[in-house]
Amino acid sequence: MSVRVRRVYDPPEPGDGVRVLVDRLWPRGLAKDAARVDEWPKGLTPSNELRRWYHAGEGSYEEFARRYEAELAEPEAAGLLDRVRELADAGPVTLLTAVKEPEHSHAAVLVRLLG
Repeated sequence: MSVRVRRVYDPPEPGDGVRVLVDRLWPRGLAKDAARVDEWPKGLTPSNELRRWYHAGEGSYEEFARRYEAELAEPEAAGLLDRVRELADAGPVTLLTAVKEPEHSHAAVLVRLLG
């Protein structure tokens, strides 16, 4: 299984495989055709409430990750996570995000859960 994270603003690479946008909101200033996104499972992203809570600086990354994992256990999100896992079992998958530090974001939680 090959899953990696890249910033959506970086140009696509031949080894990206299936490109999955894992942000709830479309990245600012990026044309949809330039992003070359194959899938955009919005239900797999952190809830608006959790996203706002974390960006407001009200809690630690560890607490954010714990709450996000609880959201991912809900049926809709769990099904979408299984879908991405199936894609990764079939070939490379690149999770795309606009965050500046993907290693401290929801994308890192997804990689860990998919791995």
